Amino acid sequence: MRTLLALAAAAEAITGVALMGATPLVARLLWNAELSGPGLGFGRVGGVGLLALGWACWPSRDNARPAAAMLLYSVLSALCLGYLGISEESVGPALWPAVSYHALMAVLLAWAWTKERGELK
Repeated sequence: MRTLLALAAAAEAITGVALMGATPLVARLLWNAELSGPGLGFGRVGGVGLLALGWACWPSRDNARPAAAMLLYSVLSALCLGYLGISEESVGPALWPAVSYHALMAVLLAWAWTKERGELK
């Protein structure tokens, strides 16, 4: 089971990294489709989610992994969405609140994780 879980987690993480870095290529390979504009943003955020899923599912004895995965997801989502907001022409009304939400969650998760880890020692 541990090996199977590691294999599945690695596959999701690799797919996530591919989506984050080469969204148009992955779209062409998977769906034979061209992505542009908002589709690229959704693909990259989906890649962040898959990377976090792979991280969270990696076999470990440490219960902090889900918190670390959510922290990773929040940080990368805030960065990815913020980059899209700065570099893209089409910015919807919920983009900056979403960036703010993910940035706030990242700060709160980092604070809680640091506090919990300090108490455990």
